[in-house]
Amino acid sequence: MTTKENELNSLCATMRRELITTLHKIQTGHPGGSLSCCEILCTLYFDIMNVDPSNWKSPGRDRLVLSKGHAAPMLYLCLAHKGFFSVDEMKNLRQIDSILQGHPCASKTPGVDLSTGPLGLGLSAGIGMAESAKHIGEDYYVYVLLGDGELQEGAIWEAAMTASKYKTENLIAIIDHNGVQLDGTTDEIMPLGDVGAKFAAFGWHVLHTDGHDIAALSDTLNKARSHRKGPTVIIAETVKGKGVSFMEGKNVWHGKPISDEEFCNAMSELGGATT
Repeated sequence: MTTKENELNSLCATMRRELITTLHKIQTGHPGGSLSCCEILCTLYFDIMNVDPSNWKSPGRDRLVLSKGHAAPMLYLCLAHKGFFSVDEMKNLRQIDSILQGHPCASKTPGVDLSTGPLGLGLSAGIGMAESAKHIGEDYYVYVLLGDGELQEGAIWEAAMTASKYKTENLIAIIDHNGVQLDGTTDEIMPLGDVGAKFAAFGWHVLHTDGHDIAALSDTLNKARSHRKGPTVIIAETVKGKGVSFMEGKNVWHGKPISDEEFCNAMSELGGATT
């Protein structure tokens, strides 16, 4: 394992502890989906994306759309550790007048490129952002992080057709494929079948990776960037609640408050302080 991989794995461990600490303190938020996309967001912000906290509105920057907006706490932790704002700001998560709303808010939070929350809309917006690069003479990438339950929205497939038609080569969608959504598994709620085959049928370049393996994510994202013949989708296999055994794969942890006992058990597993 390289030094960079070790550093990012260590950062992910830190952010998992900070996430659980924050959500336990405020007794609200979404732990399951935040934990499942930890390595994906970390790899993007600390290894792949061209973003600069000191000039975060630069026209040439890469963009990230967190279409699964309920995972905002992990996005905020990445932005904080990247230097967009202080990690101490996390204590104000989901509080009135805070810059850290329950879902990403582009008008309040430094580093957030699009306000999200209603599932199914982020991919369409990402296409618009990516296509605009052609008109302003820039060569940036747009990354859209989707939940797999979100793929049940029809707007996703309208967007998939559109990106294919316009050969939006600087658009990379990443699916947090954890198989679990708010009310159960995706197979129970609305089976998705072979997601890769579906996107391929719509004309997308399809890649698969382990969504918790930093090296595999980095390699796959670089392969996606080098494909300039149309849009790419990366199906990242993940575990909802990854890192906390009693949360893993359980739909109840989509948005369940963390009790004191659960906090102690989680922090014990994550190697953090319980006081």
